[in-house]
Order: sequence, then C-alpha cells, then structure tokens
Amino acid sequence: MKRRIMLTIAYDGTDYNGWQIQPGVPTIEGVLNEELSRLLDENIKVIGASRTDAGVHAKGAVAVFDTESNIPAEKFSFAINQSLPEDIVVRRSEEVAPDFHPRKVDCRKTYRYSIYHDVFPDPTKSRYSHCFHYPLDIDAMEKAAGYFEGEHDFAAFCSAAADVESTVRTLYDVTVICHDDPTVIGEREYFGDIDIYVTGNGFLYNMVRIIAGTLIDVGTGKIKPEDVPGIIESKDRTRAGNTAPAKGLTLMGYEFASL
Repeated sequence: MKRRIMLTIAYDGTDYNGWQIQPGVPTIEGVLNEELSRLLDENIKVIGASRTDAGVHAKGAVAVFDTESNIPAEKFSFAINQSLPEDIVVRRSEEVAPDFHPRKVDCRKTYRYSIYHDVFPDPTKSRYSHCFHYPLDIDAMEKAAGYFEGEHDFAAFCSAAADVESTVRTLYDVTVICHDDPTVIGEREYFGDIDIYVTGNGFLYNMVRIIAGTLIDVGTGKIKPEDVPGIIESKDRTRAGNTAPAKGLTLMGYEFASL
C-alpha cells in the first residue's frame, strides 16, 4: 500500500542549478529522486512545495513522495542522510495523508534575505549573504518594509519571465533586523549582519530578491520609504530596485493550514 512521506530539507544551493530537475546540471530535486530511488528500490519522484532558483539556499524546504516501503516515517531522514551529499540534509520525515499536496493547500512561507554590510566581504559568510559596501540607513529600510505588508498586486516586484494567472499576493510580515551595533570607519557606519524576513501566502518569480533590492535602494537614499506604495501601485518593474543576488536568499520554512 502506498504511503506519502513528507520531508523537511535543508541545503546549500551554491553548487546547484536550483530545485527543479534540468538536463545535464545538478539540482536538489534530481539528487533527492536519485538517492531515494536507490535507497528504496522504487522509482521515486518527489513533489516540492516550491522551487528555488540557482544559488538559493533552504533551511526548511518541503517535499513529499509516495512509497510502498514499510520503513517507519521518522526513520526515512536517518536512512537517506547516509547517502546524500554534505550540502543536502533531510531534517525531518513524517507520514502525511495520501492526498496531501504541498502546493495545493493554504500555507505561510518565510524567506530570509541576508546582507553583510561592511567595507570588505567576510569569506565565512560570502556563500550565504550579499556583501554591500555602501552606507545604509537601517531606520529607513525598517520604515519601508511595513509598506509591503498586506494584499497587493506585486507586478512591480516580479521578473518578466514569470508565467502566472495573478500577481496579487499577501505578505503577512516584512521585517528588517540589524544584528550588530554600528562600526564607524571614516565617516561611515557599518552594521555587519542585516536580515530581511518576508512571510507571505505565496511569492512571484524573484519577488523576495526584488523586495530586498528595493530595500537596499531605500537604505542608500535612492528610493524614499514613502515611495514604496506608489511603486507597488504602479505595477511597473522598472520603478522597483534591482534583483538582489541569489546567494543571500534562504527559504526558511512553511506553516501548512491543514497539518
């Protein structure tokens, strides 16, 4: 009898061409399918809750798969981690209803965008954060973040390649957190680690990275915090900030309404 198993997965996306299987390049989905199929001697095809782009990381990605194996649900994580590469780890495995589909249920999803704000990069952080060398007004970024919350048409924060029926999404929380006291170098203040957390019911292609790029522009004074509502209302991609580099983005996790 088929069972449906849900995995919670962490990965360093630096050396992968994103989540989705693509011919000739390493992907997270491809590795999971290959290793689970080998472990269980079945043709396993995981279903991801969403797709991350090349270079994007995860602490709480979610995928399900069907199997006839009688391995206890909580033991799948221990078994598969024996053969996965070091940059992919299954943090949790559990059985869910046979009809549970992670892309067809209401959920809240959280991303984190990490900025390292200093004169020079920190090589211990360079794989997981975007180093920004110029002064940032953290107060202005915090103020601007609040304007993104609520239900809006986020067409201005979506890359042109997106193929979606609607660009309306709801963001429940957008928060800018500065973890360090400022260091003054010359006449400039630098803050070390800055994280932008974004929680919503869904995201458009590159949406979080464009929000991050826009908040960086607010921090430099290129965009005023009060300009953000107008940018949203314009639905004009050219008025928002640049798409921030992929390496600063991490999928933190999901909250499913039906679990």
